[in-house]
Amino acid sequence: MAFFGGYFFREVWVNLRRNLLMTIAAVITMAVSLTLVASALMMKQAIKKASVQWRGGVELSIFLQPGVTPNQQEALSHELSGMTEVKKVRFVDKPAAYDEFRQMFANTPDLVNSLSVNDMPPSYRVVPTKAEDVNAIGQRFQTQPGVKEVVYAKEVISNILKQFDTRRKVAIVLAAGAFAGAFALIVNTIQLAIFARRREIAVMKLVGATNWFIQIPFMLEGAIQGILGALLAFTISFVFRGTIASLASSGTLVGGPPLYVTSHEAIFTGIAIMVVGGLIGIVGSAFSVRRFLAV
Repeated sequence: MAFFGGYFFREVWVNLRRNLLMTIAAVITMAVSLTLVASALMMKQAIKKASVQWRGGVELSIFLQPGVTPNQQEALSHELSGMTEVKKVRFVDKPAAYDEFRQMFANTPDLVNSLSVNDMPPSYRVVPTKAEDVNAIGQRFQTQPGVKEVVYAKEVISNILKQFDTRRKVAIVLAAGAFAGAFALIVNTIQLAIFARRREIAVMKLVGATNWFIQIPFMLEGAIQGILGALLAFTISFVFRGTIASLASSGTLVGGPPLYVTSHEAIFTGIAIMVVGGLIGIVGSAFSVRRFLAV
């Protein structure tokens, strides 16, 4: 097994060095396509994180004044509970609002540290019985004592999601085109390597070498090209993760700092695109070698 391992990796090195320019072109093309894929994933993560307060079907949030009195809060709660237009209501107190605030703006520690739990406005998160009841509920509470503002989910996120969807589709289309180019380059690189060693391969087949024994070095070569492209894409997307996340929209969901992804999310995205890059390299190589051996 050690002999076979040394043989395989030696053959991979020889092939990569012999077709260096084609290898570099394949790696760069793969990096471009995987960077676009990583960008789409990061933008989605940024949107998901920033929209944390709208989960569970919440259509509007009634933010209270930080100094709202117990009587004002009780009156608002009683009125919301008695409305047939309200399907479900959830109260978010100051500690819960602060935890949510820290999650949404974790990428700006200076802002988080400048505010405390007491600075957070409590709120009611409202799920209406019917979607058309949203405006009626909001207008009813807009001027109530103790209410700071009413924020509508539909108004806040519809535009940003529309912008994100458009940019995600553009990234996917461009990535698909780049993937096709990377696949073609990998296939051509492997075929050049096979053609340069066609006599050696013919001799190997005559002495009983299996197709798999011949294929493995070329498949490893494709995998290395794919993984190198993925590593380059990961480096680019990790360094520029803040800029990439902000491209999801020209604004933010609730104001404040731009959209962002954490370093851990970027690392998990990098792992995913490395797997994709390796698989594309292997599939492209296998396709190229099988096609040649079948001739």
